Amino acid sequence: MREKAQVMTKEEMRRVLVRISHEILEKDHCAVNNLALIGVKSRGDHLAYRIAKILDHVEGVKVPVGIIDANLYRDDINLHTAKITVSKTDIPFDVAGKWIILVDDVLYTGRTIRASMEAVMDFGRPSVVQLAVLIDRGHRELPIAADYVGKNIPTSNREIIRVDMEEEGKKDLAVIYETD
Repeated sequence: MREKAQVMTKEEMRRVLVRISHEILEKDHCAVNNLALIGVKSRGDHLAYRIAKILDHVEGVKVPVGIIDANLYRDDINLHTAKITVSKTDIPFDVAGKWIILVDDVLYTGRTIRASMEAVMDFGRPSVVQLAVLIDRGHRELPIAADYVGKNIPTSNREIIRVDMEEEGKKDLAVIYETD
């Protein structure tokens, strides 16, 4: 695997998250008091906390944040050769009737988001479920589209996008790698 291109810097990531936060507020300002964010492990959780912090700074509203690991809900779990590890799911609020925004780093086939929606439904029935992603790279296998997109980056199926974050001890950065 070789690095092909850097597609997002720390400053670009910050700007994108600020923009997404404002788009959320503009979409349905009245519902912000019923809003909750759920970050998809891993990295979507860090992005969800960052968006919540921006919303608090801009609107003075403390938006609850949860974390979901949807690995056990994946429909392609049998296709992975590597051992699947499951992290902790932590949703410290009632999702029933809430305006839920799932947050993820990269949207690719849509299978992770489908699994995440199924996992959220085990916690209750939200009034709305939307999706915010840092990067949409295309290649959907399911009819899933993000409501809030930081950046569209067309890729080939031989490429992957890796997002690194400070919360994981790395520099905020998004890079395209080409696989062999």
